[in-house]
Amino acid sequence: MKKVALVTAASARTLDEDLPPLVQALAAVGIPAEPVVWDDAAVDWAAYGLAVVRSTWDYTPRRDEFVAWAERVESLTRLENSAATLRWNTDKRYLRELVGRGIPVVPTHWIEPGDAARFPFDGPFVVKPAVSAGAKDTARYSPADEKPATDHVRRLQATGRVVMVQPYLAQLDEAGETGMIYLDGVYSHAIRKGAILRSDLKYVGGLYATEDIGRRDPTEPERRLAEQVLAAVPRTLYARVDVAPGPEGDPLLLELELTEPSLFFACSDGAEHRLARAIARRLE
Repeated sequence: MKKVALVTAASARTLDEDLPPLVQALAAVGIPAEPVVWDDAAVDWAAYGLAVVRSTWDYTPRRDEFVAWAERVESLTRLENSAATLRWNTDKRYLRELVGRGIPVVPTHWIEPGDAARFPFDGPFVVKPAVSAGAKDTARYSPADEKPATDHVRRLQATGRVVMVQPYLAQLDEAGETGMIYLDGVYSHAIRKGAILRSDLKYVGGLYATEDIGRRDPTEPERRLAEQVLAAVPRTLYARVDVAPGPEGDPLLLELELTEPSLFFACSDGAEHRLARAIARRLE
């Protein structure tokens, strides 16, 4: 049997806590697997029976290169999630499509590179680029912070990026967000992620903000929203649906993570084995 490539980034290889247990879980079902760096020019992708994108956390400054890489690899072997999924999901403007399909999403004001900066929401708000991961280039502002927020927008626009402005959901400070993990379209487990946008924000390896992660049992409304979101997109090997309570308490979609989400195996007994079995089905 050909090996499985678990695709990572050179800077993330030792930071992805999901990789070692997944390698072991795949070995337990007779599938050899190894971490492989996505932009390593020496890799022979055709030598793998399947390439599973896991922790390519450095792609955001090079999104076009990353998408081109995915399309090239998909011409040589099977890629999960697919190149088309990665192209769609690596630009958060996919949220506009989901709104059009009736999904309740955190309200978002979009600022194109040539547009003037506007902050149309009452209360605290968040500014971030449409292509981002790990809370990089993301900041929270108060209504009195119009000048630094405008400067933030202009810095992002200067690099040709589309900017998102969203109201800061006050309930995040106490409730945190809920991330629901689905493997091969089936619910696996959920996590609670504490509020990230604090004044003492720190980054791990320059890749992602430090996170407060724990186990969580999602509510029925959260599960219904996740199922509604996943019903609107093609089935994927893995998905994480991140939601948070809106002003009225009903959950709103923050992000649909189909590219390189942490799956937090440590928060659910057997989760790595569930993914290993799903990978085995793909190989069959």
